[in-house]
Amino acid sequence: MMIDRETRKRLFETVANRVIANADELTDLDRAIGDGDHGTNMRRGFEAVLAASDELAAKSFGESLKGVGTTLVMKVGGASGPLYGTLFLTLGKLLADDVSQEQLADAFAAAIEAVKARGKSEAGQKTMLDVCLPVLAVLREGGAGLPARLKTTAKLAAEHTIPMRAIRGRASFLGERSIGHMDPGARSSALIVDAVADVMEGFA
Repeated sequence: MMIDRETRKRLFETVANRVIANADELTDLDRAIGDGDHGTNMRRGFEAVLAASDELAAKSFGESLKGVGTTLVMKVGGASGPLYGTLFLTLGKLLADDVSQEQLADAFAAAIEAVKARGKSEAGQKTMLDVCLPVLAVLREGGAGLPARLKTTAKLAAEHTIPMRAIRGRASFLGERSIGHMDPGARSSALIVDAVADVMEGFA
């Protein structure tokens, strides 16, 4: 699929608006097991992305993704800024305007590995990785109805963090008390996947 300027703009605006619209939910989730600023931080970062969407979309897909990553590092703050920044920066290094599903999956896999290294985390530790890795598996499968399956997978994966005990991040300090709450980073990742899938449906 060709990610032209119009598609880049639609992608960034859809993702940014989805995160902004759900920022209060992210804050509530983070208030339960973190320091309560995930929603506020993510809103600030994606409001900056939204404000720069025209400028970002004017660049190549790779450069525009790097621009999103840099914006998130500078604006989000906390632990999430470097992690989401690393994700988008890595994607930007590997993706061109003409993207196959295989290339997208390979780039996402590399981005996940970069997030693992930055956060010193693995799957099963109640983080955004617990959404990203199942989504990657579905992306690799491909096939009919891929956007809908990506959405369902991301939503269920975020819900599956509820019974987990946090091993990484601020929530890990709570020990057993982190059990019974959805991880806010997993939820924000699911929101981003959902928004990207909405844009992907336009190519179906």
